[in-house]
Amino acid sequence: MKSRIISVLVFSVVAGSILAQPKLQFKETRYDYGTMKEDGGRKTFDFVFINTGDSVLLVTNAVPSCGCTTPEWTKQPIRPGATGYIRAIMDPMGQPAGQFRKTLSIHSNSKPTPVVLILEGSITPRELTVEELYRWPLGGLRFESQHLAFTTVKKTEKRIKVMPVINTSDKPVTLGFDALPPHLSMKAVPETLKPGQKGLIEGTYDGSLHGGWGGVNDLVRIKINGVLDNTSFLYVTASLAEDFSSLTREQLANAPAIKLESDVFDIGKMQVNLTREVEFKYVNTGKSDLIIRFIRATCGCTALQQGKSVIVPGESASIRAIFSSGANPGIQHKNIYVYTNDPKKSELILTIKGEVVK
Repeated sequence: MKSRIISVLVFSVVAGSILAQPKLQFKETRYDYGTMKEDGGRKTFDFVFINTGDSVLLVTNAVPSCGCTTPEWTKQPIRPGATGYIRAIMDPMGQPAGQFRKTLSIHSNSKPTPVVLILEGSITPRELTVEELYRWPLGGLRFESQHLAFTTVKKTEKRIKVMPVINTSDKPVTLGFDALPPHLSMKAVPETLKPGQKGLIEGTYDGSLHGGWGGVNDLVRIKINGVLDNTSFLYVTASLAEDFSSLTREQLANAPAIKLESDVFDIGKMQVNLTREVEFKYVNTGKSDLIIRFIRATCGCTALQQGKSVIVPGESASIRAIFSSGANPGIQHKNIYVYTNDPKKSELILTIKGEVVK
């Protein structure tokens, strides 16, 4: 009888130790930093917690959802009834302007784990420096960029694009441009900028005067105070596209239509320094003549053979290319761009893929 009582007591003690658990309880699990200036420095908040369990609590990790948040926390074991903290240090520098919502996932020997803390607020952007606003310096001037992008220009339109410029020198600077192509005109407004004065570069792109299609570019030479700078260029780009906006519903219904057998040609494995002919077959399934406006490849390793430029309704044709594997082994993906008068497929991308091996 005595041994049975002792066994019951031992079991009760053991069971009690097994059932004893720490419990991580926060006073609050959400904090709003309010409005923060991007360059206003870091802000800190301590999430205070208490171990409401009956065993020692140990916080093992605090994982932020963003690198802008640095966590610190109580590292030593916390006895039942004792408190600790999770410190969230928020650095707004370099973060996007506007509202934010970040999290801290707190891992411990308590159940359940992790516990997620919410960090909220909003960030107002800092005032950018002249060097950040005008990133390209040249001859006492600073330009917003070295790249003037017109994006899509229809072949029937003129498009205007402007770029800010500022004179950061202590003398007046006159800005000009040299040997512009027929489809491009450019001017500085004003032409001469006083010290500290801001101005604009105004470019006009005439799509009807350019014979190309798709992505095209020009290198524009710049004159500073009438002197040509042969080392620096303004990089001008555009994507030339056909204008289908004036077509009636009837014209669209009777338009040409290109249908490819496949837009991908898999060459499989191919030895280095070899060439191979590939063929992309297609048919005009539309109701009027299909015109192949232009074809270009993304690299000099692909020579193109266009074949017919005008394909009547129901007629089949193909685009052939000679692919050179070159000297470097590896996976290859080369694109061919095809421009047509099909309103639904005016730009097609044909892909040659495979593996070049030694």
